[in-house]
Amino acid sequence: MEWLFGKRMSPDEMMRKNQRALNKAMRDLDREKMKMEQQEKKIIADIKKLAKENQMDAVKIMAKDLVRTRRYVRKFMLMKANIQAVSLKIQTLKSQNAMGEAMKGVTKAMTNMNRQLNMPQIQKILHEFEKQSEIMDMKEEMINDAMDDAMEDEGDEEETDAIVSQVLDELGLQLNDQLSGLPQASGSLAVSGAKVPQAAAVGAAGGSGGAGSPVSDADADLQARLDNLRRE
Repeated sequence: MEWLFGKRMSPDEMMRKNQRALNKAMRDLDREKMKMEQQEKKIIADIKKLAKENQMDAVKIMAKDLVRTRRYVRKFMLMKANIQAVSLKIQTLKSQNAMGEAMKGVTKAMTNMNRQLNMPQIQKILHEFEKQSEIMDMKEEMINDAMDDAMEDEGDEEETDAIVSQVLDELGLQLNDQLSGLPQASGSLAVSGAKVPQAAAVGAAGGSGGAGSPVSDADADLQARLDNLRRE
């Protein structure tokens, strides 16, 4: 029956077809708008020409034609805006349809994955893995203990203790030699410290005696001035 009614279009094909039709309509409106604008410029030039020739009746007719032309230009602009709004709606529907298809595919994939997951089998595998890990740890510990027993010698411990004792004894002798080589402290510090305060005391006494001379001279000068005032 496709030859009679035509092939049935999918939603994507229908949206693409409508989008192409809307784009074509907007291009046609742009062309008509440009023609109207050119006609408007021509009418304005004719009006100026007729006005210079003082043909006022023709000027009025051309002015009405100019008003109609400008009205058509505004209508074309409004129609283009409406077509653009419809085009945006179609684009939004297309995006929503694509998102729905993507979610459908993801949901199908998740369903298949959940169907393939066998939780009892996975739990059994994890339990077996834990069991084998514990067995491996126990075997590794046993092998390490056996290797330590095989590599250990009974005489090594006594020889090790003897070497440590010898090293400690040598370090003790070296420390005693270093302490005996240090110089002993003398008592000269106390004597020198006692001389310093004595010198400081002497210096202080000398300073106080030298500072008293200017003060006594000033008192004598003041007393002489008082005596002169009394005589007058």
